[in-house]
Amino acid sequence: MYAIIDLETTGGQPAQDRITEIAIYIHDGEKVVDEFSTLLNPGRPIPFFITQLTGITDDMVRDAPKFHEVARRIVEITEGCVFVAHNVRFDYSFLKKEFADLGYNYSRKTLCTVRLSRSLMPGQPSYSLGKLCQNIGIPLNDRHRATGDAAATAILFGRLLKISQQEEALTARA
Repeated sequence: MYAIIDLETTGGQPAQDRITEIAIYIHDGEKVVDEFSTLLNPGRPIPFFITQLTGITDDMVRDAPKFHEVARRIVEITEGCVFVAHNVRFDYSFLKKEFADLGYNYSRKTLCTVRLSRSLMPGQPSYSLGKLCQNIGIPLNDRHRATGDAAATAILFGRLLKISQQEEALTARA
């Protein structure tokens, strides 16, 4: 099982920034079988440039749950799953930091769809999520929002799994 995850945050530094939105799609290797998403109240103002990028405003997160209120659900839905993200180090480091702040060691195996894409689809002009999806025909709605980016990453991941399985089948026949 795979947990395809995307986060939006107040900035790029897990030590000082916080999560404003999370989306998790559980993929069984063939299709998405479960999902969870929510805005999160980061407990601090969202910088203007982040609001410009994501569209997430302080008003939108004012009454959203704080991370500790959804932490158990995140642990439960991702239990036994490989943590998959486009640039996994970013998303995983933010989640690990949020859990560490609660005194919990969140640990999952990780898989990066950027690295996997470079390996299985060499020669793409760009491996950014937006450009890669555009180049290979994956719809990407709500760019820079957790649900939109995670949904596109789930489709990308499904395609990468098929390419990997085809390569394994060809290798086995050789």
